[in-house]
Amino acid sequence: MTGAHPPDAAARHRPWPLCRHCCGIALDMGSARTRAWIAGKGVVLDVPTMTFPGTGAVYPVQRGAITDAPGCARMLQRLLGHRLPRLPRPMVIVTAPVLDGVSYRARARTAVGVLRPRSVLTVPSARGIALAAGADMSRPLMVVDIGAHLTEVVLLCDGAVTDARRTALGTSDLGESATPEQICEAVARMLTAMLRQDRTSLTVDAVQRGILLAGGGALRPEITYHLTGRLHAPLRVVPAPHTAAVRGAARLLQAAHTHPSTSGPPTAQSC
Repeated sequence: MTGAHPPDAAARHRPWPLCRHCCGIALDMGSARTRAWIAGKGVVLDVPTMTFPGTGAVYPVQRGAITDAPGCARMLQRLLGHRLPRLPRPMVIVTAPVLDGVSYRARARTAVGVLRPRSVLTVPSARGIALAAGADMSRPLMVVDIGAHLTEVVLLCDGAVTDARRTALGTSDLGESATPEQICEAVARMLTAMLRQDRTSLTVDAVQRGILLAGGGALRPEITYHLTGRLHAPLRVVPAPHTAAVRGAARLLQAAHTHPSTSGPPTAQSC
């Protein structure tokens, strides 16, 4: 372990029109599943993150880390290459785990190179989740993202990551090496550590405001039930929590594709 009702989800995430000047992809490559949103088409992929090099299935993302960038590139080419127009070159926004950001971003940019992007931006998954929820990010916000192989607890202030914790534990471990109670206890420990180390009121304010819950774990009633009782704080489940990160990246893409910094030759940026 390391250190009012939202608007209708469908209305917020209608695909922006595709034209010859606009082509964009929002991409979420998780340990268990890969999701992609394409401008003008919406969410077009929600498939297992795996490749087939000839010796059986290979999983190129493990516990939130890209362990096989060439394998990810082959997967993206197979899944998305035929879905993109020859021109123009796409802008790509990739979600990334908060605490494995530098390594993940570098390998993700290598992998998406197969899509011939004109620019590549990365966004922390927690920020994508907040965007998908339509949350007010001018106030401190606590995001809990329970994925298949990784759980992150992230404090956002003005949309930027202020503090974060993670544990290599997720829904794929249920029934084998973990129980719902253990996952909830891990979240509680991470949150308690953040509260104890924060010398300001930001973490307390975020918790009292209500914790935003996303990821596949938010679809498991046994997890949400135990979390509600264990955290003693308001818990808000993001609509369609398993696709929240990619939908939030799509919202960012809608805003970013007209920004002057994203024109010109291929670039790599973080947001």
